[in-house]
Amino acid sequence: MSVRLEKPTARERNKYRAAREAGLLDRVLEVGWAGLSAKESGRIGGLTAHMDREEDRG
Repeated sequence: MSVRLEKPTARERNKYRAAREAGLLDRVLEVGWAGLSAKESGRIGGLTAHMDREEDRG
C-alpha cells in the first residue's frame, strides 16, 4: 500500500525553518512539537510570526 504525502503549507515550512534557525530542529524531529517546552515553542512562534510579517510586506 502506498502512502500519499501532502505538500507542506507555507506556514508549516516556516515553522520548520524557524525551528532550524532557533537551533531546535533536531529536538523537534526527536520529540515532536508537543515535546517542546513553553520557552522553546514561544521562540519558534516568535520567529514564525516575524517570517509571516516579512512575507506580507512583499
